[in-house]
Amino acid sequence: MMYVKRDTQGKIVAVSREPAAGEGWSAADGAEADLIVFGRDVIEGANPMGSSDLGLVRVLEDLIELLVERSVIRFTDLPVPAQHKLMERRGAREAMQHLSLLDDDGVI
Repeated sequence: MMYVKRDTQGKIVAVSREPAAGEGWSAADGAEADLIVFGRDVIEGANPMGSSDLGLVRVLEDLIELLVERSVIRFTDLPVPAQHKLMERRGAREAMQHLSLLDDDGVI
């Protein structure tokens, strides 16, 4: 179970896996959306370019796929670790589209 501490406006300011003593702490039941916002804020605070990086990853995947389709490069020209990562992501995207978790442009 997760526990959260909220500020006076109700925004999550801390998260714990263990019950914490002190004012403002409560079980995180039903707070999934707030936890996602909190996590995104933490990540973006640590890396302000994080959301841009994620978008750029998709652009690079599409670019590599286009270059392979047009025979500019061969997939096997890429380093083996890069091949594995691209195949994992391609499989994950296909599975998500199969489950209709993504819309037509790949956005969740």
